[in-house]
Amino acid sequence: MVVPRLVIAAPSSGSGKTTVATGLMAALRARGLRVSPHKVGPDYIDPGYHALATGRPGRNLDPWLTGEDRVAPLFLHGARDADIAVVEGVMGLYDGAGSGDFASTAHVARLIGAPVVLVVDAARQGRSVAALVQGFASFDTRVRLAGVILNRVGSSRHEEICRAALDESGISVLGVIPRVDGVATPSRHLGLIPAAERSGDAVAAVERMGALVAGSCDLEGLVALARSAPPLPAPPWTPASALTSALASASAESHPTTPWPPARPVAPYGVPPVVAVAGGAAFTFGYAEQVELLAAAGAEVVTFDPLGDERLPENAGAVVIGGGFPEMYAAELSANEPLRRRVAAFDGPIVAECAGLLYLARELDGHPMCGRLDITATMTGRLTLGYRDAVATAKSVLTREGERYRGHEFHRTATDPGHATPPLFRWRGAADGFAEPLLAASYLHLHWAGSPELAERLVAAIA
Repeated sequence: MVVPRLVIAAPSSGSGKTTVATGLMAALRARGLRVSPHKVGPDYIDPGYHALATGRPGRNLDPWLTGEDRVAPLFLHGARDADIAVVEGVMGLYDGAGSGDFASTAHVARLIGAPVVLVVDAARQGRSVAALVQGFASFDTRVRLAGVILNRVGSSRHEEICRAALDESGISVLGVIPRVDGVATPSRHLGLIPAAERSGDAVAAVERMGALVAGSCDLEGLVALARSAPPLPAPPWTPASALTSALASASAESHPTTPWPPARPVAPYGVPPVVAVAGGAAFTFGYAEQVELLAAAGAEVVTFDPLGDERLPENAGAVVIGGGFPEMYAAELSANEPLRRRVAAFDGPIVAECAGLLYLARELDGHPMCGRLDITATMTGRLTLGYRDAVATAKSVLTREGERYRGHEFHRTATDPGHATPPLFRWRGAADGFAEPLLAASYLHLHWAGSPELAERLVAAIA
């Protein structure tokens, strides 16, 4: 498939990647292009702003969570029918998981064959920007660093100095963004405030980013660069084929002589099983592919908001409570006692990740929660962040003992007790999570495209 595409990267965090990438998405959409938004890494927050800018789901590209071989297919899946794709990088261009560049922006750019535009914060440098850019361009010649956008340029003279130096390097300047106030989005303890929590303010912020990029960047040059990307020799990922492949592998391993495909459970009266997925301002973390896989497994996915809905969706057969910021809404979540009681009494499968784990606790920072798990949760001053290579140590609604999962942890909370015995997962001597035949709850965020069988297991558990 031929998809015009480019990657927006930077030498380091804080250079302005999110502003430029989101603004570029909005500016291109304003010109009538169908823009496919993507984010390198496990970030949940930036894709929310990308979705506002483009009108399409923001999607993540993460070799650690899904495997290298799925990155290009997942990219093509998200970019289907798009005129152009914009990929926002993570951290510095070559910063990956561990000491190498695995799962870095550079790694993903190589996997999808995309040219890279480097956003450089020029606020405290002049001619030195050329040395910095040349260093990044020559560090790994497999990465095509094809252009630069200078950010936070202080004056026309400052621009002249930077441009003259970069002209000597042969790398195109595709934008010069002046120092401006009122464009950056507000942050708190885990990064930017999610778009879903800011409503109209988030829409206005994205519009400002779009206007800034449209007025200071060479949109025609950026589109031309994106169109120079070569065809990708990979088939697009689809939820149905992912499920079929995963289940075929599982069947071959467990029952080598069993004919394929196995018969799926049939819902009573032909009604599809309902999976209730928590949403709203308190639960904003989730990957689009999870819902798509559940639908492909035969479920009807219905969203509910624990802040306002007093009942679970009608005929809910399973509940999925993903990540987010329940600590910011503890009082409001606690005040919705009718829903808390119904979740506590729910006798179907429950899957909870991070924020969902806190919501199932007996209390969070002194506020009563659902009490489905006999634990207490509190905010701490310690940030827990990183990739995890985990092993399931107990059978649950999702996992089987001994299976390996690659996930991501991102929070400033702790629970007491910290895990069950045995826990749901272990990694590097650490233990985490609670496992029951119809429950899986832990701090670990999983990308279900990396383990598609999870969707089938959850839907089968409803039957």
